[in-house]
Amino acid sequence: MKRLLWTTLCTPLLLALAAAASHAQIAPQGDLLMEYSHLEVLKGYTISMNGGSVSSGYYFNRWLGVTTDFGTYHGYPSESLTGETFTLGPRFSWRRFRLFQPFAEGLIGGSHFNMNSGGITGGGAKFTPGAGAGVDVALGHQNRFAVRLQRDYFWVRSAGSNTICDRLSAGIVYRFGARAER
Repeated sequence: MKRLLWTTLCTPLLLALAAAASHAQIAPQGDLLMEYSHLEVLKGYTISMNGGSVSSGYYFNRWLGVTTDFGTYHGYPSESLTGETFTLGPRFSWRRFRLFQPFAEGLIGGSHFNMNSGGITGGGAKFTPGAGAGVDVALGHQNRFAVRLQRDYFWVRSAGSNTICDRLSAGIVYRFGARAER
């Protein structure tokens, strides 16, 4: 009798925990992002540039993926300055929470700026490593869409020195596919 009572009480609890755990194990297979970006070139004096970026991500499991990012920016320090960044690298996501998911990423690629301004020499692609972090805040119950807030730092190699660029971005993420981990 005691065993039957114990089983009757514990079975729904165990099923609820298993359902919650299985729900937490589902991750998107990939995502697409469009965002507004504000880039500041920090060398000697700050050059503020506005623009946008697009990125895509593919996830191997719940926490590890790869991302590609392309951004274009335009600013008027004293003359017109246009720049692009094109990078890719690993993204580490912490999918513990249902409504928000923090992440960190390491990026490597290149950049191009069209003129000599603020310590950045234009012409040709420059080696550009970067690192960043952010958070996706889910919209709705399906979690297909999210708002992404992120900050990235890029180190642009130009004219024998490094120039630090700080990028703040906000945009809309579309998540597709589902990858269930067992």
